[in-house]
Amino acid sequence: MSVQYVGLTDINGPLVALDGVKGAAYDEIAKIRLDDGSERIGRVVQMEGEKVILQVFEGTNGISLKNTRTIFSGKPLEIPLSPEILGRVFNGAGKPIDNLGDVFPEKMGDVNGRALNPYSRDYPQNYIHTGVSSIDALMTLIRGQKLPIFSGSGMLHNKLAVQIVKQAKITGEGAKDFGVVFAAMGVQNDVADYFRRSFEDTGAIERVCMFLNLSSDPIIERLLTPLCALTAAEYLAFEKNMHILVIMTDMTSYCEALREFSSSKGEIPGRKGYPGYLYSNLAAIYERAGIVKGSSGSVTQIPILTMPNDDITHPIPDLTAYITEGQIVFDRELDRKGIYPGVSVLLSLSRLMKDGIGEGFTRADHSAVSNQLFAAYARVQDARSLASVIGEDELSEADRAYMKFGKLFEENFLNQGFDENRTLDETLDLGWDLLCTLPRNELDRIDEKLLDEKYNPERALKFK
Repeated sequence: MSVQYVGLTDINGPLVALDGVKGAAYDEIAKIRLDDGSERIGRVVQMEGEKVILQVFEGTNGISLKNTRTIFSGKPLEIPLSPEILGRVFNGAGKPIDNLGDVFPEKMGDVNGRALNPYSRDYPQNYIHTGVSSIDALMTLIRGQKLPIFSGSGMLHNKLAVQIVKQAKITGEGAKDFGVVFAAMGVQNDVADYFRRSFEDTGAIERVCMFLNLSSDPIIERLLTPLCALTAAEYLAFEKNMHILVIMTDMTSYCEALREFSSSKGEIPGRKGYPGYLYSNLAAIYERAGIVKGSSGSVTQIPILTMPNDDITHPIPDLTAYITEGQIVFDRELDRKGIYPGVSVLLSLSRLMKDGIGEGFTRADHSAVSNQLFAAYARVQDARSLASVIGEDELSEADRAYMKFGKLFEENFLNQGFDENRTLDETLDLGWDLLCTLPRNELDRIDEKLLDEKYNPERALKFK
């Protein structure tokens, strides 16, 4: 027999407090029945003896202190899981919003996930093809990796997210068992419609499971969105042996919701008002990526966040960089030039790519091309800085060659169409074409044997 608690002690924003509650547990779900017979869902977020504080998902408007009845379920929030969740659209709390009816569950999944023994993890080594040259060649995405995108307000990170969803694939064994879990947090209606329409028009929706939390939805639901998305991803990866790419945008909206929620609880703020547990909270989300021994599936994460004021030292990108294995950083100057995607090559990296590229994985010359492109583009920045002081006419012949290379590299390699899906061979061959615009003696990151095979100044003629 379930016990009903009549009345509330206090209401504060999205939180309600009850006294005299026995046997409740942290993260337990409760049903809150209002005077008019309607029900709302609450989650236990704090306990002090027999005093329990609940976080109400739908908000506390219209809730009475006297007549409200609360029933504790004895279990945490769970979402229905089944292979049919691919192709479906859910809200941030895991409820269907695509008018296709409820999911018939194979099982119910706890959104908090399960602790993963580090010993049971396998080292990520196989790459995921995105069709975007700057990512595939220079900051390769590895299966099981967490590789965030650091963007800025008004930049084209949403467009890049859609392109990756459309084009992403794996090669070799298990290529058909690939899916995407897409989570959007705090987005406006037009952005949510853009995501849905883009996936439906290209047919990508069939392999995508979407979780959409709108800016008008309660912040409590925003905090649940990445948890629901990762629970769905873990089920598909570790129980259905699929390779799942999880794209989450925008983690800044999630962190701001966490700050607002922390403030409503009266907690002492940390840096820039964010709670002191922001690091551990983000780590609990990001560390749900990986490959587990005994399962042929994997969970790969691309969290997208907008850096407030383009400040990469802001707590959100700063802590994210500590937890994840690299980052892809957008450059506003490239964005202003009309280069898409405007990726800042020198600020971006993938820490796991060294073990997932080369012979047997991508192509034997991948590492050499990548290293030389990085080194050459670094020299471009030096040459541009020098030209701003002494003028381009006073530069040495080598520096002028680097200035030309930088322009061609940005216009032809970094810049590519939204519908342009380049193969890895096309990307690396384009890299060689660009490197051939430089004198051979400047290519000091490539061994002589490979240069004898690949270097040909005539390859540079295509850019004239």
